[in-house]
This record gives sequence, C-alpha cells and structure tokens, in this order.
Amino acid sequence: MNLFQLRAFDAVAREGSFTRAAARLFISQPAVTGHIKALEEHYQITLLRRTARRVELTEEGTKLAAITRAMFGLAEEAQVMLEANRQLLTGRLEVAADGPHMVMPMLASLRARYPGITVNLRLGNAQETLAALLSEHADVAVLTGVEPRKGLHLQALSESRICALVPAGHPWSALSQGVELQQLDHVIMVLREPSSITRRTFDDACAHAKVHPRVLLELDSREAVTEAVAAELGVGVVSSVEVSPDPRVRAVPIMGEGLVNRHMIGCLERRRDLRLIQAFLALAPR
Repeated sequence: MNLFQLRAFDAVAREGSFTRAAARLFISQPAVTGHIKALEEHYQITLLRRTARRVELTEEGTKLAAITRAMFGLAEEAQVMLEANRQLLTGRLEVAADGPHMVMPMLASLRARYPGITVNLRLGNAQETLAALLSEHADVAVLTGVEPRKGLHLQALSESRICALVPAGHPWSALSQGVELQQLDHVIMVLREPSSITRRTFDDACAHAKVHPRVLLELDSREAVTEAVAAELGVGVVSSVEVSPDPRVRAVPIMGEGLVNRHMIGCLERRRDLRLIQAFLALAPR
C-alpha cells in the first residue's frame, strides 16, 4: 500500500478539489491526479467522480475516506504533540535527587517557565540517585560529591557545610560562630548510615583531624536523626541545605577542614542536547 497515494486521496476527499488538495500537500495538481489514478488502477476501484464543478466520493470512496481521515488525523495529532514537545509546551522529565531541599526550588522554577512539562521525581540516597541516572531511569539528577567520569556531564550547583545538630537547650545552640571539629572528640553522636554522603564527609574530616566521636546510634534518614537529637540521644550532623525549621533542635556549623559538600546537576553526556534536559540544566547558576 502506497501512503503517498492514500494521502493524496485523503486530501482530495477533505478539500473536495484537486487544486486545493495540491496546495494542502505542497505538490502539483498533476501529481495528485497521478497518485489517485494509480491507486484506483492498482485496486480496480473507482473512488472519485469528477464533474465539471466538483469532485464527489463514490460509495467506496466514502468508506475509504473515513479510514484515511482517521489515519492521517492521528498523524497530525502526533505532529502537534511532537512540535509542542520541541517548543517545551509539553513533555515529561524524569528527575532523580539525593534530597528534596535543592531540587524542589528548581522544579518550581521549571514549572514557572514551562507549565506544560510533567515531572516525575525520585528521591534516594547518593548511590541510588547516581545509579538511576546511569541506567537512564532518570533524565537528569541533583547529585552530591560525585566524581567526574566518562560519559557523565556535571554542572556545579552549590556548596553546603556540615553542621552539628543539637537539642535546643544544648550549650552549643547559642554558638553563632559554630563549633570546632575537635570539640566533637569522644562526644556521643547519632549519625546517618556510613553510605550517606553527609556521614562520609564527616567521617573523612574526623579521620583527617584525628577526632574520634562516639557513634552510639546509626539511622537511615535525616528525619530519624532529627528525632533522635530532639530526644537528647546524642549530637547529630546535617548538611546546611537540609536544616528543617524544627524548634526542638538547632544546627550549628562545624569549623574545620573537609566539611564542605559540593552539589551538582548531572545528565548523560550524549543526552545533554535534548531540549528538556537543557531546560533543566539552565536552572543551575552560571
């Protein structure tokens, strides 16, 4: 079946004229006539009656026109959808992040600029977020502490400092200048699991400074750490971008070397030129 012939027939059926059908398809009138003649001869069928004033559909032509109108109507819908996506009027973006605090303002900015874009956000730890990006389960990701690697495009987003999380009545809660890392030596602490980026940064800084906190409780979420600190089970650590407005606890900067996390936006290098991905990358500061 020749789709060019069917499209020519569909245009004549819609327009009721060979001349208007040719203009619709941006081809010559003889080309339209040739396509329909070839279609009729191949299937030994009469689809159109040509009169001096107009073109009429035969009974068979009317049946075929109903089919081609549905066929090419769907093709036109597909073209409209693809064109809208190209102009960022619609589309779907899969986003992964290792925490909600930085990605949410970015999604708000994206929605303000492109309200037709649908976003699916998956939150996980640092390893899960990177894995989602590398396996193409996410188009873009907000990552922390990721080393450059081949095939991965990274853009700097921001930096954060590791803070001590203490109960509101703790003596350190009033230290506006922060607490020195050495002051945490042998202090009872409640921390995230060792695979957490915040925990890893804190552990590396402690090892370098020869500081040995007493980790008596390990928890699998920052919310659990907050609850443990509020219950006065120990001092926690939290990234400065993750501090929640909870009156029961205070976040105090820890002063020392190696206590800064670097946050980035990432995507696969070969996909960075896609318009939806470019729109998200453009949200990072230059």
